Amino acid sequence: MQSCEISADSTDDPLSSGLRRKRQPRIVVIGAGLAGLSAAKALLESGFTDVTVLEATDRIGGRVQSVQLGHATFELGATWIHGSHGNPVYHLAEDNGLLEETTDSERSVGRISLYSKNGVAYHLTNNGRRIPKDVVEEFSDLYNEVYNLTQEFFQRGKPVNAESQNSVGVFTRDVVRKRVKADPDDTEAVKRLKLAMIQQYLKVESCESSSHSMDEVSLSEFGEWTEIPGAHHVIPCGFIKIVEILARSIPKSVIQLRKPVKCIHWNQSVSKEIERVADHNSDLPEENKGSNVFVECEDCEFIPADHVIVTVSLGVLKKRHESLFHPRLPEEKVMAIEKLGINTTDKIFLEFEEPFWSSECNSIQFVWEDEAESESLTYPEELWYKKICSFDVLYPPERYGHVLSGWICGEEALIMEKCDDETVAETCTEMLRKFTGNPNIPKPRRILRSSWGSNPHFRGSYSYTQVGSSGADVEKLAKPLPYAESSKTPPMQVMFSGEATHRKYYSTTHGAVLSGQREAARLIEMYQDLLQ
Repeated sequence: MQSCEISADSTDDPLSSGLRRKRQPRIVVIGAGLAGLSAAKALLESGFTDVTVLEATDRIGGRVQSVQLGHATFELGATWIHGSHGNPVYHLAEDNGLLEETTDSERSVGRISLYSKNGVAYHLTNNGRRIPKDVVEEFSDLYNEVYNLTQEFFQRGKPVNAESQNSVGVFTRDVVRKRVKADPDDTEAVKRLKLAMIQQYLKVESCESSSHSMDEVSLSEFGEWTEIPGAHHVIPCGFIKIVEILARSIPKSVIQLRKPVKCIHWNQSVSKEIERVADHNSDLPEENKGSNVFVECEDCEFIPADHVIVTVSLGVLKKRHESLFHPRLPEEKVMAIEKLGINTTDKIFLEFEEPFWSSECNSIQFVWEDEAESESLTYPEELWYKKICSFDVLYPPERYGHVLSGWICGEEALIMEKCDDETVAETCTEMLRKFTGNPNIPKPRRILRSSWGSNPHFRGSYSYTQVGSSGADVEKLAKPLPYAESSKTPPMQVMFSGEATHRKYYSTTHGAVLSGQREAARLIEMYQDLLQ
């Protein structure tokens, strides 16, 4: 049986002698993703010396995962730098020469849709025909016009009517359908194609929002997400380079990999087991026995801390908040965790020997004609593939080879994750044959895909404001514990960081970085006299 131990690694700190308030505080950061690394980097650069980063997996980066296949780098996680002006991720990339090989097709101005490249999107139906370009353009203009309306409810304070159920999906589907049906210039056949395109566009939108369905995304809050001005960029050498830059100034001894956390004992709620071990550990300093926080790891080590910065995903908090914190989180924070949304967006990369698509085609969009009047975007388990919204062509082929990148989200993404590579490759090939009308498309020679939903260390891709939630819930999630301001209660024992804690930039890499810097700034301000 494994014995538990209490770590006392910080006792050699020259500032730990004398009064407790005069020594360096012990800070534990849970998670070595963008938020955790940004927090640790800022703390160390400000003069903190007792910082430990605990990472459950065998790598740093969190939801940034770049995979090298041959000469190409593929992103299973974060792909785009969203905006440039004042974006800390952009400036890290630009200052370190990571964008020198970014092509025009990997640089997009304006609203992007998953990948944005030169060329033409082919909207194909399940009957093997291509929707005419002019019909697509007309529908796209209409959809984007309605999309802009969804932003106004928050930005202009417009009231939400009961018919919309405060849902982006319900509102969008209803308004677009009414306008399509009322258009006197379209034939019934064209109207039916446009009605079917609504569902395809909403699937794309769901992948962007990482929601199961846009029906679950709050209409009244949708417009609070803020876009940073400037172009969006892809990093050809891999988004992981941003992670490596952040980690460069962090000593390797600070980051402990394969160190999952079992429970955070805060507010001096030391368990009997800890007290028993402490009573029998003559080497343990007296000050460690009265620590504000003990981080209990899965390997049975207890790490004392004055402050813990928790950067785990909202998905992990939803699943584990009851067991991860002792005492349990305040009801207000639990409600925020439960109200806010997170789901799964997965990528499916298919590599072919030769392209079967034309040189002008930049993506294949799947439009199911039988979904013209559909209300739901939930499918039976055996029809999970109907949630795949599109396959994008990766450009330039000189860098990536002949590769398509498919997108799937929601509960169907979780079903896909359970399938083996052979099944997914075969299913995707059959879809491509069906929609292109080309029965001779060969199976891909290689497949690579993500599995963010079933990974217990992430349980989802990124967050969104679910119907019933608001930006105020994001603020509640980010608020440090304990809440009570008292001279007898040490402040900011447990702090929260990560993309889901940033009210304006949730779901983004820059939101994660800024949230880590935000929590570091709280501690820097708190200990400014000590750090001088």
